[in-house]
Amino acid sequence: MKKIAFITGSSRGIGRAVALRLAEEGWAVGINCLRSADLARQLAADLRAQGREAAAFQADVADRAAITAAIRGAEEALGGPVSLLVNNAGMAEQHLFQDIPEDFWRRIFAVNVDGAFHAIQAVLPAMIHEKAGCIVNISSIWGQRGASCEVAYSATKAALIGLTRSLAMELAPSGIRVNCVAPGVIHTDMVEVLGQETLASLAQETPLGRLGTPEDIAHAVAFLADGRSSFITGQVLTADGGFIL
Repeated sequence: MKKIAFITGSSRGIGRAVALRLAEEGWAVGINCLRSADLARQLAADLRAQGREAAAFQADVADRAAITAAIRGAEEALGGPVSLLVNNAGMAEQHLFQDIPEDFWRRIFAVNVDGAFHAIQAVLPAMIHEKAGCIVNISSIWGQRGASCEVAYSATKAALIGLTRSLAMELAPSGIRVNCVAPGVIHTDMVEVLGQETLASLAQETPLGRLGTPEDIAHAVAFLADGRSSFITGQVLTADGGFIL
């Protein structure tokens, strides 16, 4: 199969870093976003200017028809079926559990969990036909350990870990690998809202003494996508600087 990757939520942050790293390693990349269409198109244009293959597609992963159409568009634009899917799109908010609005609970599961479900089902038929393919889900350390005031987010990220392990067992006979990266505290727009004082405290709590970068996670994804990890499936690679040791 041609090396074609589709990365959900990849106009900025971790997803953008993943798209850049995979492009450097020779992957044609399908860049997906919900709102930041200009950023996604600019990233694709920048990569094409460097001689890479890239295309941008705006779609809500929670909308099954929309994300399926985006994946089909990427396959048409990039010249083949998706052989690497990175489920990165996600959302988060902090709430005391008793204050979580029901519509937010439904929405965060629709994006963080259903989005992965929709995208995986869109790429699987071709992967099964080829008996090859790789899926990398982006979870979180909060899906492994849990976090106060992050119950909804942690629950969705724990669900992705369960999905990863079970799907890896189901798809292994077809030669398809399914793995997961669990980032720690990564310096992105999503954590900027916590404020500099909190971020400094979190860096101090991290044994390696710093927050992670989107590039740190991109390196982990690239490793799991590479043929050198061909005997690795169903695993959760924690990239957190030792935060939850």
